[in-house]
Amino acid sequence: MSDDEHSSTESAADIVASRKGHVDSHYCATSRLLPAYPPLRGKREADICVVGGGLAGLWSAYELARNGLKVALLESRRIGWGASGRNGGFVSAGFAESIFEVESALGLERARTLYRLSVAAVGRIRALLRDHGREDIVLGNGWLKLIRHNDINSLERQAERMARDYGQNYRLLARDEVEQLVTSERYRGALLDMTPFHVQPLDYCAFMAELAAEAGVEIHENSRARLITKSRRGYTIRTGRGNVDCRQVILATSALGGPSSKLNAAVLPVATYMVSAKSSELAKAIRFRGCIGDTRRASDYYRLVGAGDQLRLLWGGRITTRVSRPFFLGRKLRRDILSVYPQLIDLEIERAWTGLMGYATHKMPIIGKIGHDIWAVTAFGGHGLNTTAMAGSLVARAISRGEDDWKLFRPYGASWGGGVFGRLGVQFEYWRMRLADHIQESAAGG
Repeated sequence: MSDDEHSSTESAADIVASRKGHVDSHYCATSRLLPAYPPLRGKREADICVVGGGLAGLWSAYELARNGLKVALLESRRIGWGASGRNGGFVSAGFAESIFEVESALGLERARTLYRLSVAAVGRIRALLRDHGREDIVLGNGWLKLIRHNDINSLERQAERMARDYGQNYRLLARDEVEQLVTSERYRGALLDMTPFHVQPLDYCAFMAELAAEAGVEIHENSRARLITKSRRGYTIRTGRGNVDCRQVILATSALGGPSSKLNAAVLPVATYMVSAKSSELAKAIRFRGCIGDTRRASDYYRLVGAGDQLRLLWGGRITTRVSRPFFLGRKLRRDILSVYPQLIDLEIERAWTGLMGYATHKMPIIGKIGHDIWAVTAFGGHGLNTTAMAGSLVARAISRGEDDWKLFRPYGASWGGGVFGRLGVQFEYWRMRLADHIQESAAGG
């Protein structure tokens, strides 16, 4: 390991790198050859230095370079190594925080404006993939939000509000309609939204890196930003083997931390787990090929990818503040899957991996200035595939054109996350949600 690479908080079993330098996930196993970028050595000058090679950093760098600025991007491992390259792959509007909670805090008009920004980001991603001939990265369309309890009336009212106030139309499916799409006794109805889609996230990261490089961004992998200091030009970002002198800095780090103690203290690491699995009964049990999740507080999320002998179930679930990989991870999620689809008796777990999401206590992204000419784009929670594109574009337009739409996110700043007490609070909240889900399902006979 070079001195530009830093040790992980994950266990050794979880960070065994594949030949491509990523964790052994389904995405790494099925991606095309990922382009490699050299570590930073020596001195470089740039207008902007972006720290972090996930989707937020890639979008920021790409948009800035398209506007004629000289951009350097530093990634501590590989492009998309963190949550950006190993998540559930769902691209949909909204935020980790409920838009109704945002509305309660900011009012309907402000909430509606923020939601529209997220909707626009979904459309921008799809258009970008289409315009560059990379629709192969899109693996399915639509989102089926399955109901595991009998409170259908409440969900119908929510759907009506989303249509009326936010222009988001859901179709409410009765149980017999759901049975045409999935075969499970757990589900009593569903909301269907055909606007979202799902992607191969690691290939999406590689695609964004290629676009950024073509636009002129100088990308360096295995180059951890260790220190930011003031300089005559503005700032110097130091790695183990080189440094970048720049006028402004964008910090696109997340749960794994970075060179800003203020940002590290504001972002809580929250882990979720995923597996890839195969079964001869998959195609009979699940016939919907879009995004699938349930409406519980602590939901499962999953999708089918591939076809024929390569048909696979990608299943994610559970939330914890434990950052190391638990023992028997595959076995735990196999039990979760069989509790919903018991007919998958020959279910075989192929790969199991963890992902660390970055959450702020307010559950909204942190977007904007956190210091003089230092910007942050982080804390996207479990909703980062659309909001990273939104945030990168907002900050890039602020820097290159002086636009101020990013100020809409000022109410959601980089406040202290509570340290170990904040993480304990997140863990207790997740346990509370699981208990509430269990009680509600039990009352409904689930």
